Amino acid sequence: MTSGRLLLGATPLGQPSDASPRLVEALARADVVAAEDTRRLRTLAKSLGATITGRVVSLYDRVEAARVPALLDALHAGATVLVVSDAGMPLISDPGYRLVASCVEAGIAVTCLPGPSAVTTALAVSGLPSERFCFEGFAPRRKAARRTWLASLADERRTCVFFESPRRLAACLCDAAELLGGERRAVVCRELTKVHEEVVRGTLDELAAWAGDGVLGEVTVVLAGATPRADLPALVAEVENLVAAGVRVKDACSEVAAAHPDVRTRQLYDEVLQLRRG
Repeated sequence: MTSGRLLLGATPLGQPSDASPRLVEALARADVVAAEDTRRLRTLAKSLGATITGRVVSLYDRVEAARVPALLDALHAGATVLVVSDAGMPLISDPGYRLVASCVEAGIAVTCLPGPSAVTTALAVSGLPSERFCFEGFAPRRKAARRTWLASLADERRTCVFFESPRRLAACLCDAAELLGGERRAVVCRELTKVHEEVVRGTLDELAAWAGDGVLGEVTVVLAGATPRADLPALVAEVENLVAAGVRVKDACSEVAAAHPDVRTRQLYDEVLQLRRG
């Protein structure tokens, strides 16, 4: 018997009209629709004018492992199974990975119906470099774990995208400002593509102050990559070369520091004096 196929369908972030024609067709034709929230699925289908004729099952984090065997049986029997999350692309901080991995192992075809994703949408509107980026999922809930995670991003030079609960956003941004530097730039995207969409850009200090009054809705944060740290020994060598050419130490430190925004004149001056003392 020919195996069926697994479809991964991206759903709109907010505007039903963002749904692809392929998703609308799949909703109407799939033998099984596995949804993160079955009520939201039916609301979406109604707004799209799609009549779901297949069997609907729930597929959220706590039940995914238990659902996989039955879904695999259906696929082996030739069924087409469509997986959808509440919004955006399945598997991206949403259920579906276990099922996809099991299908790959079993040699069952897996196809994606591309469409909206909060990750790439936020990155696109952020105004931050997008040629290289990393996605970190949801920020850790607990403060200690969150601070450890943020510290690991201190030297990350790629733009970083992550999700955060609106209830924890202010605390997360305050920790980020403390651990990564208040002048590091970031963008908070709230309710992307929805009626009350809001994109707030600024430094971590500015965003932490803004979020302090409370934030509502779905939140995606885009964090600028770290500026490479200055190679102090190399900069000290530049200073000494200028001094050897007749420039005063303080003036030489000012000139070199001006070309390297991540190092302060005083910091460089102190380093020169310390090395001269041996």
